[in-house]
Amino acid sequence: MTSVGEPVRPGGRVRDAARTKAEILDVATQEFARAGYDGARVDEIAARTRTTKRMIYYYFGGKEQLFTAVLERAYGAIRDAEQQLDVEDLDPVAAIRRLVELTFDHHERHPDFIRLVSIENIHGAEHIAASAKLGRIGSPALDVIRRILAAGKESGLFTADVDAVDLHAVISSFCFFRVANRHTFGTLFGRDLADPAQREHYRTMLGDMVIAYLTAERTAG
Repeated sequence: MTSVGEPVRPGGRVRDAARTKAEILDVATQEFARAGYDGARVDEIAARTRTTKRMIYYYFGGKEQLFTAVLERAYGAIRDAEQQLDVEDLDPVAAIRRLVELTFDHHERHPDFIRLVSIENIHGAEHIAASAKLGRIGSPALDVIRRILAAGKESGLFTADVDAVDLHAVISSFCFFRVANRHTFGTLFGRDLADPAQREHYRTMLGDMVIAYLTAERTAG
């Protein structure tokens, strides 16, 4: 028997909650990334999931809460990837390169994440600020970076005094720019940063630049 207020799909069968929510989030991610927060329509999301606005509101509460849930899942995906990062058996230089490659690959594989972050920045990160879940999520990568930097300094390989957050920002910046600004950069400069033929060049270049900064000879004073 269906509980009070529980949505029923056409045909009278209650949909599996986890599967339904995942399907809604999949389509909502695409719709928000395509049209932005203001342009996205819950009606369109409902139509593409073969469900109803009522079911979406039942599970998420409304458009704002749905967008927040989309952001939470998108950030959760990259945090999950960071948690799988295993660099304990690598020397600090190789460990930094592994971290660069993970960030590069994840941003390339998830262009919708890049668009969602750009949209949330337009809105002043108000949805992230209001999300208790995102406030707790942190970044496993920062702990990894701190350990790598400490090991590199202790071994004498790294000469730069750099903060983990700053290094994370440098790595993320190029990876983000390469996806987010692909079309404008290509139009202005005639170079496609996402050209598959140049993928390994950029992936290696970013690692080389970060490592060169960390290991550069520095004059005292």
